[in-house]
Amino acid sequence: MKAMILAAGKGTRVRPITHTIPKPMIPILQKPVMEFLLELLRQHGFTEVMVNVSHLAEEIENYFRDGQRFGVEIAYSFEGRIEDGELIGDALGSAGGLKKIQNFQPFFDDTFVVLCGDALIDLDLTEAVRRHREKGAMASLVTKRVPSDQVSSYGVVVTDPEGRVLSFQEKPAVTEAASDMINTGIYIFEPEVLDFIPSGQPFDIGSDLFPKLVAAGAPFYALPMEFEWVDIGKVPDYWQAIRSVLQGQVRQVQIPGKEVRPGIYTGLNVAANWDKIHVEGPIYVGGMTRIEDGATIIGPAMIGPSCLIGEGATIDNSIIFDYSRIGPGVRLVEKLVFGRYCVDRNGDHFDLQEAALDWLITDVRRQDIVAPSPQQKAMAELLGSDLSLSQPGS
Repeated sequence: MKAMILAAGKGTRVRPITHTIPKPMIPILQKPVMEFLLELLRQHGFTEVMVNVSHLAEEIENYFRDGQRFGVEIAYSFEGRIEDGELIGDALGSAGGLKKIQNFQPFFDDTFVVLCGDALIDLDLTEAVRRHREKGAMASLVTKRVPSDQVSSYGVVVTDPEGRVLSFQEKPAVTEAASDMINTGIYIFEPEVLDFIPSGQPFDIGSDLFPKLVAAGAPFYALPMEFEWVDIGKVPDYWQAIRSVLQGQVRQVQIPGKEVRPGIYTGLNVAANWDKIHVEGPIYVGGMTRIEDGATIIGPAMIGPSCLIGEGATIDNSIIFDYSRIGPGVRLVEKLVFGRYCVDRNGDHFDLQEAALDWLITDVRRQDIVAPSPQQKAMAELLGSDLSLSQPGS
């Protein structure tokens, strides 16, 4: 059976992470989210997988290659061009990407599944396809019920009593929402749906294709299903996903490494004297990371591989990506550290280098760390009052 993973988006709502990592490659405890999707597809017999790529396409292709080690076959459809030897992404939209593949050589010749590459899901795809075929649908979208106070964060689906899609509401106000069923970005199509997609132009599944299907009276249905769905479309979503995994609330994700103490999981060769570190789980620490004496780690927290957490530093409910150096005494509360950026749980971030704070947080591989100037210390103290990022005594 055939499937497609949508992986061409720029992931603007997950910046700054997606400056250097395409959204499907964002790690969930060191494992890209797209890898979980491939595992799900394989479990349900979808072994021929097409992936459209654009932004940082080589990152996805170099990791997954032909899919052999994941038990599937993968091919890639690049959307963009080359200028001066550099790949320039130019995505065609989710539906436009489908059409480009089909125009190249008809690939979708039977019922197929389309998944967005930015969510953890634990869905019975076999049952979803069965329901789709039972209804005689040309197109189906899997919906999920959410609490009414959360509907304004999603696309709401309105149906008739038989489940036929009538209309959509994009992020409606709670008081105006006509339904509590949302679009999860999981679609089941028959090849005929491709006739509704124009060639050679950007075209989106949600905003362009679906309204066209409704207007044409096509057999287009919603499939309400109960399943685990963890969206990582925005920084706060990613934050919550990591917390949920560490707290054991996501069935399909196991915490890697070994449990050195209750709730404390580590990768290989972590250098830490746990008797001299204040630690409260759940936390995960990647391999070859050093945590100096006197540090405080309070979970849920994830520290990536090859990091250095300095003496007396505090990591509280925070996510630290690989190769980060957190200086002595630095206090991070509800922060995400990624490269040169420090991001709060709402997605607001500042550039540590531009703020002259890269003596506090920087790349552990750098050899040019120098003592802070009085002006830098003053700036750190000023920012610390708002960002919980400060150095005692500064």
